[in-house]
Amino acid sequence: MSNHPVITDGPAPSPTAVQADPGAAAAVRRDGPAATAALLAAARRAANRRFAAAWVVTVVLLLALLVTSVLLGGLRNIPAGDVLPAAFGLRTGLADYVIHRIRLPRALAALLGGALFGLAGALYQRLIRNPLATPDVVGISAGAGAGAVTVLLLVPAIPYGVEAAAVAGAFVMVGAVLLLSRQGGKVDTYRLVVIGIGLAAVATAYTNYLFTMAGEQGLAQVMRWLVGSVSGATWDGVTTLAVALAVCGICSALLYRPLASMSLGDELASGLGTRVGAARTAALLLGAGAAALATSVTGPIGFVSLVSGPVAARFVGTERALALAPAVGAVIVLAADVLAQHGPLISPVPTGAVTALIGAPYFVLLILRRGQGAPS
Repeated sequence: MSNHPVITDGPAPSPTAVQADPGAAAAVRRDGPAATAALLAAARRAANRRFAAAWVVTVVLLLALLVTSVLLGGLRNIPAGDVLPAAFGLRTGLADYVIHRIRLPRALAALLGGALFGLAGALYQRLIRNPLATPDVVGISAGAGAGAVTVLLLVPAIPYGVEAAAVAGAFVMVGAVLLLSRQGGKVDTYRLVVIGIGLAAVATAYTNYLFTMAGEQGLAQVMRWLVGSVSGATWDGVTTLAVALAVCGICSALLYRPLASMSLGDELASGLGTRVGAARTAALLLGAGAAALATSVTGPIGFVSLVSGPVAARFVGTERALALAPAVGAVIVLAADVLAQHGPLISPVPTGAVTALIGAPYFVLLILRRGQGAPS
């Protein structure tokens, strides 16, 4: 069999899988390229089935969590027949207030915000090839939060001011991190992570300074928002998240092939016709925009972007993780919000407090594994 690599549209079969099957190995030795092509086709079909199964399971989980979030806590004085119509705004009074104005917007904000965080994290991890380089770790979410808090405390009446300021803060942080992490004309991923953590501390210090200028009411509101919470979500916020997810999803689909070629290395990607610089800049800005728009509505819910990509990769492989990570992020935030509202011993707490309890130990474990040279 030839030792030259075969480039295909799907993931190649693992060498250990061929070795574990004596019949397959014998077929490869006997038939050469024909057997290799057959094995690759079988691997693609298996990967497609695994991807479809992962999506089915994730959608079922999302629907179950969505129903649980809306119904858990009781529906006293609301007839069972009014629940579904109220969800679509077809009832008035108590059913409309509880279902349509409070619970459903909160659940949808958790779902859509988690999807945006998951997408942003997977984009950065795929682009920079470092599982630590996610928007919340390298300071993008902190920059978005600083911009949003500036508007919340100083000029809260500006229409869409919070969203615009969050995006502006995220883009400023992207530029600063990239500029300072360059070494020898290239972006060093280790420097990027360390500098991002340092700039996140600067953005947090600026936010804390703003607290000294806030009154008691504004301070309480911003403090809860900065931890990360979907409490008090409105339909306007849900609309913002839905539009952002649709736009970011389309843009990430357009970047899928360039990112796939860039995973082979910048030189080979350029040889294949990919405009590496333009694709890298577009992916960085897209991830920052997704994280910033999610942050503008839910606050910086931590560690979702860090965890979603690796979890998706374990189910469908690294090549397809970007497509599944938004759904995984949605499951994480929606499940965390259910626990934040109704979990024993901990509720009620902001949603971000629950994700921090899950994500912080994972973050420490990831650093320890990379420090020991283990594959992430």
